[in-house]
Amino acid sequence: MENGEIPENANEHCPGPQSETAGKSDSCAGCPNQEVCATAPKGPDPDLVAVAERMSTVKHKILVLSGKGGVGKSTFSAQLSFALAGMDHQVGLMDIDICGPSMPKMLGLEGHEIHQSNLGWSPVYVEDNLGVMSIGFMLPNSDEAVVWRGPRKNALIKQFLKDVYWGEIDYLVVDAPPGTSDEHISIVQYLQATGIDGAIIVTTPQEVSLIDVRKEVSFCKKVGVPVLGVVENMSGLCQPLADVKFKKLHSEFGSSVVDVTEEVISCLRKNAPELVNVLAYSEVFDRSGGGAERMCREMGVPFLGSVPLDPQLCRAAEQGKSCFEGDNKCSVSAPALKSIIEKVVALIKD
Repeated sequence: MENGEIPENANEHCPGPQSETAGKSDSCAGCPNQEVCATAPKGPDPDLVAVAERMSTVKHKILVLSGKGGVGKSTFSAQLSFALAGMDHQVGLMDIDICGPSMPKMLGLEGHEIHQSNLGWSPVYVEDNLGVMSIGFMLPNSDEAVVWRGPRKNALIKQFLKDVYWGEIDYLVVDAPPGTSDEHISIVQYLQATGIDGAIIVTTPQEVSLIDVRKEVSFCKKVGVPVLGVVENMSGLCQPLADVKFKKLHSEFGSSVVDVTEEVISCLRKNAPELVNVLAYSEVFDRSGGGAERMCREMGVPFLGSVPLDPQLCRAAEQGKSCFEGDNKCSVSAPALKSIIEKVVALIKD
């Protein structure tokens, strides 16, 4: 336990040997280090000085969080980073989802590796002003499972913070895993002294997601991280009618369906061509509970806006591209994301 490091054989949710509750909390029961931790002298973690030195060249730090998995948090983190870089900011994206790192895929960086220099670990760059750090660059192959307990995850997060050389950057976006567990506690603990501008919390509209997201808002309030706002993602499926697939139940064969897309679009072009480019919208998730906007009113946090479920955005994420420009520009989701990101930039402006 040199330098206050959490030992690898510690229990899950270990508070750390330097904590006042070390060896005394419920999570310490049965740990082989319990007696040593309870009697060891306490003091500040000397690595926090190294973290503070690294972070001194980072102007703004934004956490992207969600209490629920599968809500598009990593997609939002990636597109937020693309957008900030597109505004001519210097941007870093740190992926601390240790067990499910998706940033190498979502930024088109699969197969890249981390390099070291005399300044430390070098991020992998998408563009000159957008660097990325993820455990995904350290795995021998993308199918490799990361089977780590909390202490080892925490140690890697600390290493990312104190050993990665970002240089002078305007924004560090931190993509966290779902929940309010070890990784979240660690990133807040390590960054708090250097200043965290706030957290963006991502959810989908239905109550089954909002139940967990409320816990994330509560977590931020408990640990003193400002909530910049909540984004309601997948807020209805929206796409041009010409892109919709049409199917018809085939009564002769019972439950089988027949694709009639070509016939429907042809009929529209012939009889109502003005409808071909109309946007088709459908509620995918039940929002009878009022969605994220109502939750924000009840919990006293800002609502940043809604982003529709957009197949074009899904393709951009799969291809590791920005949804804001070029052939991958998303006609439906990009304007919604841009509006949200402009609000975030205004909230934390220098």
